[in-house]
Amino acid sequence: MERRKTVPVNVGGVVVGGAARVSVQTMTKTQTEDIKGTLAQIERAAAAGADIIRVTCDTQEAAVALREIVKGSPLPIVADIHYDAPLALRALEAGVACLRLNPGNITDSAKVAEIAGEAKRRGVPIRIGVNAGSIPSRKELVRGRGATVEDAAANMVEAALGHIRILEELQFLAIKVSLKASDVPTTLLANRKFAELNLPYPLHLGLTEAGPPSTGVVKSAIGIGTLLAEGIGDTIRVSLVADPEEEVRVARQILASLETQPSGPNLIACPTCGRLEIDMVPMVKQVEAAMAGIKRPLTVSVMGCVVNGPGEGMHADIGIAGGRQKGIIYRNGRVLATLPEEQLIGRLVDELERIAAEDRELLARGLPLPSGLPEETPTLAPLPMARR
Repeated sequence: MERRKTVPVNVGGVVVGGAARVSVQTMTKTQTEDIKGTLAQIERAAAAGADIIRVTCDTQEAAVALREIVKGSPLPIVADIHYDAPLALRALEAGVACLRLNPGNITDSAKVAEIAGEAKRRGVPIRIGVNAGSIPSRKELVRGRGATVEDAAANMVEAALGHIRILEELQFLAIKVSLKASDVPTTLLANRKFAELNLPYPLHLGLTEAGPPSTGVVKSAIGIGTLLAEGIGDTIRVSLVADPEEEVRVARQILASLETQPSGPNLIACPTCGRLEIDMVPMVKQVEAAMAGIKRPLTVSVMGCVVNGPGEGMHADIGIAGGRQKGIIYRNGRVLATLPEEQLIGRLVDELERIAAEDRELLARGLPLPSGLPEETPTLAPLPMARR
């Protein structure tokens, strides 16, 4: 699958577009003025695998807080600006790595020129973020009063082009673009129409106001995943009524599901049925938590019966297959141990946490992560096989 060709932009050291991998973004849910709380949320998002994070800047107090947030953040900060030109300048002074800004929403052209000039001087790109529900013109087409998907998508692209022209006339070309709706068909069509224009600007994908995880994950996976599979998109955000780290986990899973060579952990777990012979649901939750810190490509299986479990276990890097209050631990395609059910998950979690700690150490030292698990003698010592 060939990605749409774009000119890369640099967001605080994270390259978006060009040949760079698709990056994952999220947004803080705290009041920006709460510096401690905002930084804590950013830390959790970074630990979950975020590359970039957006922070709202809608008050003078928020602009002041951005200085400390930028200094303490492990991730590049995108300042979310809408109509207030002075706040955009304050955010740039605070050292943000990118602005989310629609220049056409600022009525004073001299202010737009000042923002673009200062951003260019600092090497800060601007993301033009078009949302279907907040386009300044022809809103009746976008908000559903007789509008078709075609109308809404065309209007979004028209709005994006209008904002782009303003920056291009100012010789500002470090541009990213997003075209988001709260429904999948409009989001797909708007991004496809924009991609057909063959403009060089990277695309940020997402569905705006996607909803709670129960529905938002499905809509986001379909919308973002479809576009990525078509080669459209350079950076993504899953917008959920949930913590930023949950958005990041879903985004990472969308990317992992599309990769022929996984770049992170992958959990295989049976959906459970009448054949289930161990207490699967709490086991899966414990394994998910233990896998959160693993960064290497790694397949973990948690299976609850003897029908599919052994086969999945043999294909996983590490995993368990349960049956009748006991189970088998597999590693690299071979049986490592048979354990009582009450010991099974604890031994697997211990090993996953050890792998996560090893990944953190390798990353801290700037060393490459291995793929899967080495063949050397494992931490988990083999135990005698129990009789069936």
